[in-house]
Amino acid sequence: MIYHPQQYAVPDVRMQPFIDANEIWQFIHNAKSDKQRVRDIIQKSLDKNRLTLEETASLVQTNDPDLIEEIKEGARDLKQRIYGERIVLFAPLYIGNLCINNCLYCGFRTTNDNQKRTTLTNDDLIQQVVALEDTGQKRLILVYGEHPKYNAEFIAETVKTVYSVRSKNGEIRRVNINAAPLDIDGFRTIRDAKIGTYQIFQETYHEETYLKVHQGGAKRDFNWRLTALDRAQEAGIDDVGIGALIGLYDWRFEVLGLIRHVNHFEAIYNAGPHTISFPRIQNASGLDIDKKYLTSDADFTKLIAILRLAVPYTGMILTAREPASIRDEILRYGISQIDGGTKLEIHGYTNNKEEQDLDKEQFQINDSRSLNEIMDELISKEMIPSFCTSCYRLGRTGEHFMEFSVPGFIKRFCQPNALLTLAEYLEDYAPSSTKEQGYLLIQKKLVEFDDPQFKDVLIEKLELVKKGKRDLYF
Repeated sequence: MIYHPQQYAVPDVRMQPFIDANEIWQFIHNAKSDKQRVRDIIQKSLDKNRLTLEETASLVQTNDPDLIEEIKEGARDLKQRIYGERIVLFAPLYIGNLCINNCLYCGFRTTNDNQKRTTLTNDDLIQQVVALEDTGQKRLILVYGEHPKYNAEFIAETVKTVYSVRSKNGEIRRVNINAAPLDIDGFRTIRDAKIGTYQIFQETYHEETYLKVHQGGAKRDFNWRLTALDRAQEAGIDDVGIGALIGLYDWRFEVLGLIRHVNHFEAIYNAGPHTISFPRIQNASGLDIDKKYLTSDADFTKLIAILRLAVPYTGMILTAREPASIRDEILRYGISQIDGGTKLEIHGYTNNKEEQDLDKEQFQINDSRSLNEIMDELISKEMIPSFCTSCYRLGRTGEHFMEFSVPGFIKRFCQPNALLTLAEYLEDYAPSSTKEQGYLLIQKKLVEFDDPQFKDVLIEKLELVKKGKRDLYF
């Protein structure tokens, strides 16, 4: 079943609610944001140390334009030190838009009679995956409405189907999930299907606001959702993603709520979430929210820089909800993953429609560039587009991921693996102009590569890719 908290006995502190709104507001109201304090906090982060709630609140409360620019510069510096220039690419694939919830910000809400409901059949799913593979995608996140039809067994079967599809040299090597909270047994079922990250967004960490915007359905239970990823951890899924929907409540509170969630995971499971997301509210069919908390571009770019400094080793995802201009700017502040060639409509990757139909989709996207257009943009900025999945397949996840990331191994492994997956894309999918520029970038990065232990082997592997070998990684 999707939802039966009344049948679930909370065994210990691991799955107890952990958000105290008064505590979060006290940190915000008591924050000190003088120049020396802010600069000391930035330096602590640049030394690759996690920030406390108090320190994060000081950055949140910083309003001096010069200091905000220093925060952003610190985030740019930190990203370079830890991640290098690589940007991981993925695509969302919507499986179905049936839903029992009444969330005022979502086109899927059950009371939205304009939404045209459908679910991919197995044959439909295979067609969508083939279309995605034929553009070069290697990483997907499957998205489901919250409905009894989309139970753990259904999700597991769709994951297995996606992994089974092969088109030419294409294959999906990483399947992440964005779906309803499950009980522990349900999460075990999903785990056994070899999923990647299980992603559940709290939407807002402010419970009063949460109840206002979730007016019906299983999702109305704040604490069942808040502790969902604890149940995933207990089921053996150590790769989880958290997020807040920016614009439902004060963004400052949401930033500290996310950090409090990170603290919880680190205290209980000795590893934080693998990713943090911070989608901004966009237009949707049936949208019906109070717009007083909609977040400006200035505050949005600021909060992303703050999150990068606060959690140096956590991946940060920025989606096509944002326009290309904002995405291209924010990439510099610490984003590690973006989607490309995004379609939200069920059957969207095969119908070739240019315009969105919000009555068939969850929300409006604002970056409709193709995957190759985004590849071109990244390459022109000397960033390395990456489809790498090596960490997950070699067990570098959860607590083990921290063993590699904290000493600085993310950059050591990620950059050569990114170059290998870029070379695959250039050989199999890129038009000639992209291929030419992509290989110029690879050559430049090889000249700059300062790890002699890896460099010779990397050059050998790149030559093997040109000769037709695939799926090579460190």
